[in-house]
Amino acid sequence: MDAIHVMRHFLPPRAQLIESKMADLDGDGEKEIIGAYNWQNGIYILVLKKDAGRWREAGHIKGRFMPVRLYAASIKTVSGVKWGYIDDKGHFIIPPQYDYAEPFQKNDLAVISMKDLTGLINRSGEYVVKPIYRSIDAFSEGRAAVNDKQGYSVMDEQGKILTSKRYPYIGTYHEGRAVFQNDAYQYGYLDRQGKEVIPAQYASASDFKDKKAVVNIKEGELALIGPNGERLQTYPYAFVGQIGDGLLPFQPAADGKFGYIDQQGKVIIRPTFTNAQPFQDERAVVITNDQYGLINKQGNFVIQPKYDDIQLLGEGRVKVGKAKDSQKPYMGFKYAMVNTDGHFLTDFIYGDVTTFTDGLASANHDAYTFFINRRGKIVKSLPVIRGAGSLSFEGDLIQAVVDQRTFYYTREGKLVWRQNTMIPLSNAYLVREVKYKPNKDYYVYYPQIEGMENKTAQARVNQQLKELSQVKPIDKNVQLDYSYTGDFSVAFFKKQLLVLQLTGYNYPFGAAHGMPSQIYVHVDLATGKIYELKDLFKPNSNYVPVLSQIIGKQIETNPEYYVFPDSYKGIEPDQPFYVKEHELNIYFHPYDIAPYAAGFPTFTIPFSEIMDIVDVTGEFWKSFH
Repeated sequence: MDAIHVMRHFLPPRAQLIESKMADLDGDGEKEIIGAYNWQNGIYILVLKKDAGRWREAGHIKGRFMPVRLYAASIKTVSGVKWGYIDDKGHFIIPPQYDYAEPFQKNDLAVISMKDLTGLINRSGEYVVKPIYRSIDAFSEGRAAVNDKQGYSVMDEQGKILTSKRYPYIGTYHEGRAVFQNDAYQYGYLDRQGKEVIPAQYASASDFKDKKAVVNIKEGELALIGPNGERLQTYPYAFVGQIGDGLLPFQPAADGKFGYIDQQGKVIIRPTFTNAQPFQDERAVVITNDQYGLINKQGNFVIQPKYDDIQLLGEGRVKVGKAKDSQKPYMGFKYAMVNTDGHFLTDFIYGDVTTFTDGLASANHDAYTFFINRRGKIVKSLPVIRGAGSLSFEGDLIQAVVDQRTFYYTREGKLVWRQNTMIPLSNAYLVREVKYKPNKDYYVYYPQIEGMENKTAQARVNQQLKELSQVKPIDKNVQLDYSYTGDFSVAFFKKQLLVLQLTGYNYPFGAAHGMPSQIYVHVDLATGKIYELKDLFKPNSNYVPVLSQIIGKQIETNPEYYVFPDSYKGIEPDQPFYVKEHELNIYFHPYDIAPYAAGFPTFTIPFSEIMDIVDVTGEFWKSFH
């Protein structure tokens, strides 16, 4: 009997069925029936679950009907990239309105961002928590760590804060416990009510597993504790790692080798490795002389230590990596698929492979992303996507995150959703997105303007936009020693002024971090002129000292602006900037006046404060006023 016929047996008299389908809502491996029906001028949702071969009513609520699954999706607009949620047909159910949107979690809540603050919505698009936090971590065991200006707290699924104070750090809940840190850099554990069930007293602390956790009492002394802090075992070592398959990696002395002990502290595998990871499925990754190997619980090598990387993928599979350049291992690896008995199933052909789920893993090489089976073979019946990234099953769809874009496909490979590549500005103008990827490590999304009456000016502007976006000749066959990604968004548009934000990220392989870049381009769509900061002001207005003084006062009076001591000397005549309708924004590049972590320090100056020097008769001002 199909879902429709089953559902009809549970409906009230004269109820009209709107939609029904089957899906595993609670993650127990068995599908439920979810349906929506109209009855007595109201819409109701009914969930049926099968027990002992018979269907029963598991949930019945009145309210707005929502599809079984919603998927985070983005569009480019005249206000930048906006995120919302689509159904499995690619229709927006929750309109694109957020600066960023994460997938819905199992508790039917999703984290969204607005103006650098995060909140929570339910599947009806209603705020459970308005965007007031700096971050909201993923929920675990019905709890999430949230961060505001004062620090971290614990929140429940109704948005209620459970902790009575803020902490410098709160981790994820495992077995009813979450690690927290106090102001003295000591660690303890909170229970699900947000209470300090184990006081902060440890130099470090790990997550609970099998009702046990490893903590660092002091230098040279670690312990295995229970859920209430009871000490189960003490270890007189420099390091003890997490439990895996009953064994713990350990290091007797700070400069010594690594081995494995059991929970009672008995040495099971002698310390002979330069590093050791926890056991998983009877195998552990170890390092000897900077080379990775795989051992069994007897300490014997299943895969000899002669590779540059090894990672356990679950379901009896391992990815083994070799450096693309043995003299420069930081340039990245090529991976082979190997089983946990050490038998190679493929050559070193993959750029990356994710963990296995239900016999499948996402993999890619230089040109394509796809699924592979446990034999390491491409599954050609599922989507094969051009570009480098990863695939995952999300409800009835397959999500592809490839070359910094999110796509959704059916399992048969039909495209359901992709971000738009044309941004209408008005009836006359639009901006088209063009992708440039001459090399696997170099790709740029750059803007091209269409609709300008002066085609010569349009061609000139578009050429400048390509150059500013770092579209340049790159040899496709050369292994670069860096990666570069570029993108753009519409920052502002009014009347005939278009402001485009061009962003980039250059990462030298092996570096601690890359260097971000951003440029704002102010284009007059009527004339093709690209405006500079000086064009906004009256001739001989001395705008540099005026703006410099305003920014200097903001730095002095606003504690959120942290700059290097004595680093701010004022602005330059060609200082980076962008305009909005009512304000001028001046910004600095990383390291100019502040640490890298500060990003691009930006100072907002309302036009009302500087109207006496603004050239209100000039082309720049008149282009958007």
